[in-house]
Amino acid sequence: MLPGVVTTAPWPLQSYLELGALPGAVPCARLHARQVLWEWRLEGHADTVELLVSELVTNALRASEGLTPGISPVRLWLCSDRNRVVIQVWDGNHEMPVRENAQLEAESGRGLLLVETLSAEYGAYRPDSPGGKVVWATVAG
Repeated sequence: MLPGVVTTAPWPLQSYLELGALPGAVPCARLHARQVLWEWRLEGHADTVELLVSELVTNALRASEGLTPGISPVRLWLCSDRNRVVIQVWDGNHEMPVRENAQLEAESGRGLLLVETLSAEYGAYRPDSPGGKVVWATVAG
């Protein structure tokens, strides 16, 4: 069973990617998601999943800034039961995400609103190990 996802059925399709908290992480994560969904023959979900991956990884990168010396990892899991796709992104910051009420002229602050709008459900939790947090979203077919 996947952490943070309540299910009684197994998740036969799973992918994992670890990225450095670097500027190239977001395009790498998006490309990975698109290619994995193509391989899984779930191309119909690709645009939405790619956008959600982009938002969640971007938020994880921002949350990782200044945590520890060196490059903190960001971890991405994609899982599917061939109908739903679950996106999970881990970062080392234990602070839970908070949806902001961004002003119209603001250049940022709408990421979680977008995640809420595009996903069937989303949430966040703090795993026991290795700490930090996981933010997840589900795309349903």
